[in-house]
Amino acid sequence: MRVHGQCAASFPDPVRVRHRSRALTVLSVGVVLVSLLGLAGCAETTLAVNTAKIIAPDGQQGQSSAGRYKVGSPYQIRGRWYTPAEDMGYDEEGMASWYGPGFHGKSTANGERFDQNALTAAHPTLPMPSMVRVTNMANGRSVNLRVNDRGPFSHNRIIDVSKRAAEMLGFRRRGTARVRVTILEEESLALRHGNRRPATTAVARPVSATRVVRPVATPPVARQAADSARSTAGQAFVIANRPAPARDESRWYVQAGAFSNPLNASRAAEHLESLGPTALSPVTTETGANLLRVRVGPVDTGRQAARLLQVVRSSGYPAARVVTH
Repeated sequence: MRVHGQCAASFPDPVRVRHRSRALTVLSVGVVLVSLLGLAGCAETTLAVNTAKIIAPDGQQGQSSAGRYKVGSPYQIRGRWYTPAEDMGYDEEGMASWYGPGFHGKSTANGERFDQNALTAAHPTLPMPSMVRVTNMANGRSVNLRVNDRGPFSHNRIIDVSKRAAEMLGFRRRGTARVRVTILEEESLALRHGNRRPATTAVARPVSATRVVRPVATPPVARQAADSARSTAGQAFVIANRPAPARDESRWYVQAGAFSNPLNASRAAEHLESLGPTALSPVTTETGANLLRVRVGPVDTGRQAARLLQVVRSSGYPAARVVTH
């Protein structure tokens, strides 16, 4: 063959061809090895990034976007042990951070799909899913979040919230904030028993930064609360001295919540007493937990109950609901 009138190629010496072929073979093997090492390095980098938010330390994570209820076994990250537990009295203050773009669309520790625009959070030990109220201590903003992932594992932070939650709490640009995290017991128990997605309504009303100290009690919480309400005037259950409204099947109530801590129940009742008669009533859940229900009412019609419900929710109880007796 000729190219522009010149000889395109000449036949080289056979010895040179053999030496050149060996050189090319060695070079090709070297290139392949370097490529494999590069891929291995990428795999290690990816693993290191994913380790920042540990995924299912006690088993393989699921692929279903719905996820599953999970507590998990104790696990160790960076020399520190974490012990997951169903702690329905969890109430802590500490630093929060947020995460989003790097994990958007990936599976969480309980098999859900992480959405940076949803109201969710990662916590080292709380059940997944469970519901918590997160309050920014600097500005009083609160939001209810669904815990469906594990983390954070650095700088002694207690919770990692989604990008959307950080925006609503007012610390997305800053990156971190001091917060109070309180588990929402009734909503979390509902999630445990299959009611997967209660409303995650933001609460704009500032709440007190004072932490409630839980008294240690030997008798069941509900019995102790009822006894205290009958025998002790002017203490934990000031409002319980008023007679509870008589039950009437044609009347409606708004239940603000159910609490395991008598002081929290009393505080909620006092907070809501300006809206109407309030009542505390003990209840035992299917799991044997003793709770105190706080209800406002009664009112005479469903329309009145709907209006009262909106007021109770805007007063800081987004999980409130209407009940009839």
